[in-house]
Amino acid sequence: MSDEFDVVVVGAGPAGAAAALAARRADARVLLLDRADFPRDKACGDGIAAHAVDVLAELGVRDAVAGYPPLPALRLVGPGGGTVARELPRPAYTVPREVFDARLVAAAVSAGAQLRRHTVRRFEQTNGRVVLDGEIAARVVVGADGAGSVVRRLLGHAVNPDRHLALAIRGYAPALPGPPEQLIVTSGARWPAYAWSFPIGDGRANVGYGEVLRGEPLSRAYLLDRLATLLPGTDPAGVGALRAHHLPLSTHRPAPGSERVLLAGDALSMINPFTGEGIFYALLSGALAGAAAARTPERAVRRYADSLRRRLGTHLRHSSLAAWLARRRRVVDAAVRAARRDDRVYRSVVELGLGDGRLDARTLAMIGIGLPARDEAPRR
Repeated sequence: MSDEFDVVVVGAGPAGAAAALAARRADARVLLLDRADFPRDKACGDGIAAHAVDVLAELGVRDAVAGYPPLPALRLVGPGGGTVARELPRPAYTVPREVFDARLVAAAVSAGAQLRRHTVRRFEQTNGRVVLDGEIAARVVVGADGAGSVVRRLLGHAVNPDRHLALAIRGYAPALPGPPEQLIVTSGARWPAYAWSFPIGDGRANVGYGEVLRGEPLSRAYLLDRLATLLPGTDPAGVGALRAHHLPLSTHRPAPGSERVLLAGDALSMINPFTGEGIFYALLSGALAGAAAARTPERAVRRYADSLRRRLGTHLRHSSLAAWLARRRRVVDAAVRAARRDDRVYRSVVELGLGDGRLDARTLAMIGIGLPARDEAPRR
């Protein structure tokens, strides 16, 4: 055996870097593995909500969004064409993952984690250790290797089934004219689905389109056509760095771990089913996994499961309920109208979709009041 560590983290994206940072704060010997060199691109909307910034601050990382201007507002277009545009409770940011992830990895290395390029293919749990590929041993392994997680598969968990898995395409294009704000345009024709445009601050925007899978394959040409339809100011020919990616929704999560192997981030299907947001979930679940792995390796799975339940259990139930309600276009249109009338409703919806908020009685009542008698015909 060539190497032994307290914690080995597989995957150096936001969840993995957060796990490494949290484990190092407990003074664990940490190895961070990834199959790529950094910096590297990653298909994503690049949106960094205030809640994600909070988690990073708790981990001692305060410069992850430095140099990128805050986005003070969000404009949401409902399936029926209604619009709400309001100031966010706290600003968000758009930071390309090529930059954001590299900053987090650098912070983990600066904190004392070792970084190594390595593709994990197998592991075995024996005698209180996890041995990766016959050469790396750990007291605990954190699988943070994304939507196509090898660690998850080796634990015996299949990928999410249709209706609990989304597909999105992302690229970079000239920013749309107008004030700097996040723009989300939902689709009435293929619901649940939406397009987005998130300005970066350098004249470009991260643009994309995604929808929940329902059994039929979605082609690149189809995804780009939907993007152009919902964002008419965006020319598909001018969109560069196009990449597609899967989004495993939190409505179909596997067990958080087994014996001495934990799952975090996309590998745990930690994607908000209401909005598709995943960076906050990745950072928080990674931090909780890293702390549990470092402090109580023999009870890491239980400690991690308990901390996830305390920190996100109620929110995950509420976001699942919101996603179920939002399958009906008229509910989303009613929510847009309610948010346009009432700032408290708007803030409640934003907190639920971008952070760890909950559905409160007032929000549900205001949406209920605005419900039409029947579904409206889709407009786009």
